[in-house]
Amino acid sequence: MTSDIRRLTEDDLPRLREFWTENWGADFMVLHGESIRFDQVEGFIFGDWDGLLTFQIRGDECEIVSLDSLKEGQGIGTALIESVVEEAKSRKCCRLFLVTTNDNLHALGFYQRRGFELVAIHRGAVNKSRKIKPSIPLIGENGIPLRDEIELEMMI
Repeated sequence: MTSDIRRLTEDDLPRLREFWTENWGADFMVLHGESIRFDQVEGFIFGDWDGLLTFQIRGDECEIVSLDSLKEGQGIGTALIESVVEEAKSRKCCRLFLVTTNDNLHALGFYQRRGFELVAIHRGAVNKSRKIKPSIPLIGENGIPLRDEIELEMMI
């Protein structure tokens, strides 16, 4: 499975911009009230863009910015998580973390099954992010109002 994974390169940035726009509604992400552009991340690509994980390393922490698996249930997301864990370890990170939204029940389960723990709820964070990215919907998955960021971490 890991043989199907390669690093995101500078040549991939136009496709990454397109991928984020198609799958996330813009060529940037908003996390913690901060805008992160497609050209500010590192990442791993699975196959022919069947999966993508982007991340940023700051000091001894690695943050997953985005994770997409376009073919659910085939181990793509798990393989990408394993790749970023190895990358973070090799770069002497002690913490791997991410945020997802309060409506994303599928992701909350996925990450916890892979060793991540819930560590914080940032109440109203999505409402603040909407000021930067107005395209963020008011109602998310499962009809749940989209308001909060939930932070998960894995100590490595």
